[in-house]
Amino acid sequence: MRILKIKDCFFIGLFLLGIQQIGVAQIGKVNIQQDAKIPNLLEMKSEMTKDGKFGDRYKIQLYYGDNNSASEVIKEFRSLHSEWPSQIIYETPNYKVWIGNFRNRLEADRALMKVKGDFPSAFIPKPQRD
Repeated sequence: MRILKIKDCFFIGLFLLGIQQIGVAQIGKVNIQQDAKIPNLLEMKSEMTKDGKFGDRYKIQLYYGDNNSASEVIKEFRSLHSEWPSQIIYETPNYKVWIGNFRNRLEADRALMKVKGDFPSAFIPKPQRD
């Protein structure tokens, strides 16, 4: 195998530099056209995300059992704590009392600490993916 001389290396380097200059990519222009409804849809999605209709949300479960007891628990909760929304969910054959619609686990934990004094069996179930 022959070792290249400095003069040969210089010419090869010059040749490669010339090829690189010729092969430079062309500058292009991109024109994006979008439907006028897309910004409205994005705004609606962000509002729905804030309202908790999308994504994982944390809730606190206060009660699991029959309907009459669930109604009593939710009335008691609403009289003591009105800062969080509350609802009764039916899951065959029992009813659940859920409160809140928390964005993250930290918010739910803070609320749970406040509620635990009045409802010692309260806990945070794992959020379900819809």
